[in-house]
Amino acid sequence: MNAIEIKNLTKSYGKSRGIIDVSFDIPEGEVFGFIGPNGAGKSTTIRTLLAFIYPNSGSAKILGKDCIAESAGIKKDIGYLPSEVNYYDDMKVKELLDYSAKFYRKDCSRRICELSEIFEVDLNKRIDALSFGNKKKVGILQALIHEPRVLILDEPTGGLDPLMQNNFFDVLREENKKGTTIFFSSHILSEVQKMCDRVAIIKEGKILKVEHIDKLRSNKYKRIKVEFKEVEAVSKIQIDGIMNKSIKERSMEFLYGGRIEELLKRLSEFQLENLWIEEPSLEEIFMHYYEKGGN
Repeated sequence: MNAIEIKNLTKSYGKSRGIIDVSFDIPEGEVFGFIGPNGAGKSTTIRTLLAFIYPNSGSAKILGKDCIAESAGIKKDIGYLPSEVNYYDDMKVKELLDYSAKFYRKDCSRRICELSEIFEVDLNKRIDALSFGNKKKVGILQALIHEPRVLILDEPTGGLDPLMQNNFFDVLREENKKGTTIFFSSHILSEVQKMCDRVAIIKEGKILKVEHIDKLRSNKYKRIKVEFKEVEAVSKIQIDGIMNKSIKERSMEFLYGGRIEELLKRLSEFQLENLWIEEPSLEEIFMHYYEKGGN
């Protein structure tokens, strides 16, 4: 069974772009990354999925239930962390979490204590006395206290220091081991790489690619760095299949998507000082898809 199903979801804001024909499925138990820069359509997709805003067309389901028609029933099974959290300032943290727990009609007191220790949250502090980072930690607790079947996280690490980020990822791994599905939206590729099985790449409201992280890594592109003996060689060499080229004095660096034997044959026409052939970083692979529109 799929935990999340999105089919041709479209949302426009008059003349402004929202999302266009967004489609992907997330099986139960998967950690799924949703990657793209700020403004690409990640939050709009999530808000439409959660029925905070309604789509112009298309459909979405969570745990087999229609996100619009059965929105109220879905809410008890999901935990949501928005990119920015806003609360009633005059409440204490424990009061807020106890209030939230009532929506799920279960005793979350043990879970609240456990998570507050992990994230070093003072339950007796007032919301208005908290820093941005501590408010984000309260948001994490609120999303997790009822042990949801699906976690939807929108830029979840903003405001967290490196130690708390590590704690957060450890907690997510433990939740996933219990069977929780995690939808992880971020513009930070290293976070997605650390956590996710598959990733959807979104650009200007459209999905460019849905792919396994390992498959992205095993693409045919290589990172090439060549150091020539003569500086003139840099301007003379012409090679098909290269991209993201940068030149510095006698050195040339680029991504190469052709046959290695063809590259070596072409380079053999010049005197070389050094040659490096490496696997590209996931960031480089992502930028290739982003710049080339997914091809």
